[in-house]
Amino acid sequence: MLSQDEKYMREAIRQAKKAEKLMEVPIGCIIVYEGQIIARGYNRRNTDKNTLSHAELNAIRKASKKLGDWRLEGCTMYVTLEPCQMCAGALVQSRIDKVVIGCMNGKAGCAGSVLNLLQMEGFNHQVEIVQGVLEQECSSMLSCFFKELRELKKQQKLMKSFSRKDADEKEDADVKEDTDEKRNYG
Repeated sequence: MLSQDEKYMREAIRQAKKAEKLMEVPIGCIIVYEGQIIARGYNRRNTDKNTLSHAELNAIRKASKKLGDWRLEGCTMYVTLEPCQMCAGALVQSRIDKVVIGCMNGKAGCAGSVLNLLQMEGFNHQVEIVQGVLEQECSSMLSCFFKELRELKKQQKLMKSFSRKDADEKEDADVKEDTDEKRNYG
């Protein structure tokens, strides 16, 4: 039987899959208040052409609207990937009580990997952290996405080189045809 954290993380994974369908990095999250999901978000940076369109920020915006307050005290966020510095800052600023993380991000995570902005003593609010809920599933989803993205880029590069080769061959044929025409009519 799934724990409550696993149940909610599965919903965050569903949000991440929405991002993946848009060819976005598959990161998803939800915000829970008093046992109810009040907001969902997924990564839309490329789609929206907006640096700020991270899953966490999209969900925080919706939760604030739903509760009618910028303070999200009593809320828990479930997110498939450890928040970056921008999102960790937003978690602190919004006063979210707790964040449950699927997998950590050793390159940009700010809930303990690179930094821990969520629990800095100097800030006026600290966020409780739970790590590793459905970690393998969250990590695999990201790994598969980036592997497929690398393959796609490799194919595009290959197609571009074939297109260039075809264009060069066509140009060579056109030059030969022009030369032949000059000989015949020249």
